[in-house]
Amino acid sequence: MTHPVFYVEPQHIESLAAGETYELVGSEGHHAKTVKRLGVGEPLDLVDGRGHRVGGVVTEIIPDGLAVSVESGPVQDPSSSVVLIQALAKGDRDLMAVEMATELGASAIFPWQAERSIVRWKADRAAKAHAKWGKTVSAAAKQARRSLVPHVGELLSTSQVSRLMEPGDRMVVLHEEAAVSLVDYLGSVQRTNNDAGSGRIFVVVGPEGGISPHEVQTLEEAGAQCAVLGTDVLRSSTAGAAAIAVINAMIGPWR
Repeated sequence: MTHPVFYVEPQHIESLAAGETYELVGSEGHHAKTVKRLGVGEPLDLVDGRGHRVGGVVTEIIPDGLAVSVESGPVQDPSSSVVLIQALAKGDRDLMAVEMATELGASAIFPWQAERSIVRWKADRAAKAHAKWGKTVSAAAKQARRSLVPHVGELLSTSQVSRLMEPGDRMVVLHEEAAVSLVDYLGSVQRTNNDAGSGRIFVVVGPEGGISPHEVQTLEEAGAQCAVLGTDVLRSSTAGAAAIAVINAMIGPWR
């Protein structure tokens, strides 16, 4: 079983080595001491939100938190290649989507202003909504005990999404009318590429009304592959999570 995680500044993680003592204070120290109620002798992990992890054991309860004896120096956790491009959706369904994607290991998440998105981020609403996505991702990463908190990018237009890929990257657009299944597409990736894990895999999820033909054309011309998950039509809130699970199992960390 993994240990509870507590986030500390990256520069603190970098300087820690086995045998040293670290005082976990502030909001994380308060949470460990009064909410999680960790006691002397219990293990925990210190992480920096960038993928680095330090293992330790509580040695003392101090006024502002806990004293932790470092047992293992900083290690870099394996990172996922999946990046979610999630269309804005009503009723907080987009927040449900990014929460699940974070728990399933997405390395980054971008909000997408699709043509058929009912929700629109404008002016003050954009900043507040983006901050809400960030808080949702941070909470989900902590719940999943991840050392990496996925990056939440700025709101993208379709043309900006089409320019995200770099050499070695792939983009899958989830589309109910696609002629190729996601499983078959990933199988072809395995057969034609010995290093199936190289590069990023962008998973594009549309809004409630679906992705428009113009958007499909724009993304396909940029090198994206349209793929269908199965016979059932999933909500915008669940399609991305389902796709990430399939990717994890076929060419990702769940293999």
